[in-house]
This record gives sequence, structure tokens and C-alpha cells, in this order.
Amino acid sequence: MTGAGARQAREVEEAALAWVTEHRDDFGLGEDALAAEGRVNSTWKPLGELAQVCVSVRRHTAPTDPVHRCVSDLLAFAWRQTRHGALFLQLQRLEPFATYPLEVYAPFASAGLRHPGYESAAAAVARTRGWRLVEQQPTRRLGVRMAERRSGIHRPEPGPEAVARTWLGGLSEPWTFERSSGYQLTHVVFHLTDWGRAAHGMPSALAAYLADWLPPWLDSCLEARDWDLSCELLAVAATLPRPLDAVTLQDAWARIAAAQHTTGALPERDKGPGGGDGPATDGPAGDDRGRDFSAAYHSTLMAAFAAALTLGRPDTRTGDAPRRHPQAQGARG
Repeated sequence: MTGAGARQAREVEEAALAWVTEHRDDFGLGEDALAAEGRVNSTWKPLGELAQVCVSVRRHTAPTDPVHRCVSDLLAFAWRQTRHGALFLQLQRLEPFATYPLEVYAPFASAGLRHPGYESAAAAVARTRGWRLVEQQPTRRLGVRMAERRSGIHRPEPGPEAVARTWLGGLSEPWTFERSSGYQLTHVVFHLTDWGRAAHGMPSALAAYLADWLPPWLDSCLEARDWDLSCELLAVAATLPRPLDAVTLQDAWARIAAAQHTTGALPERDKGPGGGDGPATDGPAGDDRGRDFSAAYHSTLMAAFAAALTLGRPDTRTGDAPRRHPQAQGARG
């Protein structure tokens, strides 16, 4: 991808990170983070997703780029929210067989931010039959195994049969693609490639299958104005051995850019002329769109993630469109 497409992807990335920086405190952990009946999806989940995107964007951005500094500051903020890992150890004692603490901890560990006490406690639980035999969906199982590896818990790698039990790994009929299977397939790819870090981790049969069917799936999601899943599919496209054709990519990034609010927020879904979920919009007009954190944070993070992976491909030329500093400054200490 060259020219206008690369420029738009870069502008989407920078604007998204500006919004994330502006809303940094909304990712923070409150007093309910350790509550017995805590709302994990509104406390730990956003923080873990922030950490993962920051780690991925940083890996695909040159250290001299201001974007690198921006996401590094955001990652440091997220780590401080965990009290430098101490809260993970408390969670381990409160919910020893819950997997979400390890899944949230894993991106920090992959970036060198570690808590030896928590890793020791998690490793002890991971040796139990109860942990190994817990019943999970195949895609979630792959994610937990990846989290174990990144956190220093070493067990035999899952075999091909573990991947084959997923919707993507089984090479399901492409016409059975729907929103739920779309998220399943994107996360299988993220787990196999360590969120875009190791593209060689994807089996060749899956890469070939995705090369054939990802373009129409992406087009259908863009047509439905499902911006969140569209960004995840663009991130998957960036991990394939060969890029999608330039026209497809340029059109996709033009649609994402048109849907992005002037503040940098990207709504998860819009209601188009034919109906659907989410607020109605025809583009960046409508200043009220995207201000609701819970309705915009994940898709905005995914926009930055997909753009970083797209621009980080060796076959993406960006010399004609130098990076600019995000509109907002890096997170404060």
C-alpha cells in the first residue's frame, strides 16, 4: 500500500492515539478492581487491551517516532495502574483459577514489565489438573496458552488439533462467516502470531484460506459499518504473507477515516441507511459521536493497532508520508 492509503492509515492511527491519550484516565482501575463481584469487562479488560495495543504499536514503530513515545507512556501508565504487578498477585489469591489475570498480565510481561511473585503463584496453579482441564472454547484456550508462554509458564505447545477445533482452523465454509465467527477468527490469528509479532506462526493453509476470503469478509463488514471488526480484519490482513491488493486497502482505510470522529474516536458500529446497531452517522460530522468511552474505546484501539501493523509491513512504503506527532501529547507521569 502506498500514497493516499498509507497516509490515511497513519492519520487514523495518530488521531486514535490522541483520543486514547485524552481518555487515559478512563482506562484506570477503580476501587472495584478487586471486588468479589467486580465488573471485569469494565475494569481489567480495557486496561489489558490498552496494554496489548501499546505493546504492539511500539514494536511496529521506530524508537525515534513520537508515536513510539506516546504508546510507551501509555503502557507505563497502565503498568502503574496494576501497582507494578502487585494487583495481579492479589487477584491470584482471590481467584486462583481465573484466567483473565494472566491474560491481562501477558502483554506487560512480553514488554519486560514483570512481577516475579505473581508469575511464581500463577505457575503453581498452572501445574494443577484443574487448570489444565478447565473447559474453554478453543479460541480462548489458544489465548490462555499464549498468555502462559509470554508469562514464563512453559508447557508443551498446543498441537495442530487445537487450532483445527476453531472456526478458522477448521477452514469453515466461507459463507458461514458472521460477526461472532469473525471475532473468533481474528483472535485465532492474533494468538498464533503473537499479535502480529510473529507472522510465521500462522499455518500456510490458514494463510491461503484468509488470502481468498478475507477481502469479501472485510467488504461486508465495512458495508455494515462494523468498524471494530473491520479494523480487526485489517490487522489480520497485515499479518498475511502477501498484502491485500492496494485498491482494497485504500478503500478500507478511506472508509475507516470517514467514520472516525474529529476527536479521533472510532465508534464500534454505526447505523446505516439499512438499520443496524450504534449511533447514526455519515462521517465525522456530528460532534456527539464517539464521546461515550465504553462504546468507542475498543474500536479506537483496534484502529491504532491495525494501522500500526499495516504501516509496519516491509512492503508498505511510507517515505512520502512522514509520521506526525499525535494531536495529544504523550501520557503524563
